[in-house]
This record gives sequence, structure tokens and C-alpha cells, in this order.
Amino acid sequence: MALDDTKLNSLGLPKAPADTRVVVAMSGGVDSSVVAAMLKDEGYDVVGVTLQLYDHGAALAKKGACCAGQDIHDARRVAEAMGFPHYVLDYENMFREAVIEEFADAYLAGATPVPCIRCNERVKFKDLLATAKELDADCMATGHYIRRKVGAFGPELHSAADPNRDQSYFLFSTTPEQLSFLRFPLGGLASKAETRALAAKYGLSVADKPDSQDICFVPNGNYASVIEKLRPGAADPGEIVDLDGNILGTHRGVIHYTIGQRRGLGIGGLGDNPLYVVRLDPDSRRVIVGPKEALETRMVPVREINWLGDAPFDARPEWQANVRIRSTRAPRPAVIRPLSPTTAEVELLDPEEGVSPGQACVFYEQGSSRILGGGWIWRSY
Repeated sequence: MALDDTKLNSLGLPKAPADTRVVVAMSGGVDSSVVAAMLKDEGYDVVGVTLQLYDHGAALAKKGACCAGQDIHDARRVAEAMGFPHYVLDYENMFREAVIEEFADAYLAGATPVPCIRCNERVKFKDLLATAKELDADCMATGHYIRRKVGAFGPELHSAADPNRDQSYFLFSTTPEQLSFLRFPLGGLASKAETRALAAKYGLSVADKPDSQDICFVPNGNYASVIEKLRPGAADPGEIVDLDGNILGTHRGVIHYTIGQRRGLGIGGLGDNPLYVVRLDPDSRRVIVGPKEALETRMVPVREINWLGDAPFDARPEWQANVRIRSTRAPRPAVIRPLSPTTAEVELLDPEEGVSPGQACVFYEQGSSRILGGGWIWRSY
């Protein structure tokens, strides 16, 4: 029986659940599995889709990362148990070109990239979303911890109810068009414990499965070994120098270092003052170190901005907002000054340490849970 046009189902669509097709992006973990089971239980026409993103054979032995061979198996088991169709799509070539190659190039250029954002932007919310539309889906649901709310000007992106699970930093590049098609059923849950309780309620085999920790194609968080495999010769040694250019020692390759790093430099400190990596210069193969205060940054240049505010980004000379410059840090007050529709200079009201090219700078509305978008930090001053 069709619903009245004014009555919306739990996904905000004017249809009965049975008439609403939902493609669920299933990684094989507990979060997306619960989303699929919950929507199936509510009576929706659920179709599960899992992406094979990198070498299946190598993945089988790897735990703690999404989209591996075991994860594909787990997603399939959930679909069978709940009685909905499940498809595995081979996106290996696409993933390598859109995510892994850029990751390698960014690291070689001295940046600290965040490939999970690019994967959401270029693979999951672009190609997979297009596939969902080809399957005649009314929307696509994921297990991300973030909220979608409908405001006066259309769908808005908001932080998750549980700040400990919030994934807004990794989803800032979601466009308004994508947001109109996406749904995030877990964003309003108070804790991960609620998700696991739902998994147990539905009898899912993944109810106690550990959360993924690593980037899926980086075993044990060893970025350098992946880069060396992708770019042979990338780990050429070079000099460790201070801010004045004085040589303090040698290193085994710029790719082994990140801005803000203190341990593992092998050069000690200056008296009682420890030294930190403050800049990387891959062209001269130099690692530049200095005292902690040299890490402090107030001005942050940002490009490739995805703006989710109601007015055009460059409609004002500046925006007052909170910004997050690393996924592990809380948003801080800042002034965002647009230079074009997609570039800006961000002034942090209090300087931050370890602002690194390749990381995202995500904008949050002050006094609200709303995400206003964000962009990419592309150099340091």
C-alpha cells in the first residue's frame, strides 16, 4: 500500500518501506552489517554491495582493515542470514588509480595524506553511488557515524551524536548532490555499544568483530613499506638538518618521517629541548627539525574546498567557524577567508602544532553540530 505523499518513511522518502530500494555499502564490519539488517527488518528492499578494493589474495591474511577477503565473506554471510541479495564489485583498478597512486605520490612529496577521505569521495560516494542508481535504488545507506538532517535549504551534514565515533572529518567532501541520495542510520546512536547490541539482536555473525584500525591497504600501519613497494627507490637516504641548515645527522628516507614526529630521529635533542620534524623537503631529501615552538602554525592555506553552507562560499570576505586540522583533534575557532570558490586562507585563533600538508581542514558551524565543508591543506608556511 502506497503512503500519502506527505508521510515519509524512516529514510525520509514518501514511499512504503517495501517499495523503497536501498543499496547498503557493506564493508563486512559490524556497522554496515547492522545498517543492512536494521533496514531489512524494517521492511525495506535491501541490496548489499561490497567493494573489492585491493588484491584479494594478499587481503585474506590481513585482519583489522575493511574490504579484505574475510570481510567480503562476512558481508555475504550477513546477507544470506537476513535474506537479501548481495553483490561484490571488483573496484581494484579504480581504487588503485583514484586512491593508492595519489597516496604514494603525496607521501613522496612530503605530505601526510588521508586516503580514506579520497576513497569516500572518489570511489564510495561517486562510482558506488552511481552503481546504486543503476540498480534503481531510492537511496544508498552506509555505516558511517554521521548525521544527515534536512534544513531550510536542503540536506545538511551534521556530526554524529556520539563524539567518540564521529566520522565527519573523513566525510567533509560529500557534495550536496550526494547528500540528497545518502543515508546514515547509525549517526544518531549514543554509542558503539548500541550498534553491537543491535548486531546481537539480529543474530549477526559479526556482532563481536573488532573495529578496523588500519588503512585497508597499509598492513600494520607501515606506510613506508607500501610506498617502497609502489615506488621502488623512494626511500633514498638524506640529511637531517636544523632550521639554519646545519647537518645534524642522516636519515633513511623522507617517507619514514611525518611532521610533528619526535621519536626515532636518532639525533637526540638540544640540551633539554627535544627536536621535532617541522618540515620535509623531498626534493633535497632533507628532514628539517626544530624545537616544539617551531611546529606552531596560525595560517593554513586550503584548496579543493567543498562548501556545504547555505550561501555561496565566496559571498562573504570571511566566515567565523571552528576547524579541525587532524582527525584526532577537537575543532578550534578560526576565521576562514575565501580566495576563490574553492580556495581559502584559514587563520587559527590559537596556533596549532603539526599542521601538515596532505591533511584535511574541516569546517564546523560554531554553536552547532553542522559541518560546513572543508578542504585540503596544501602547504605549510
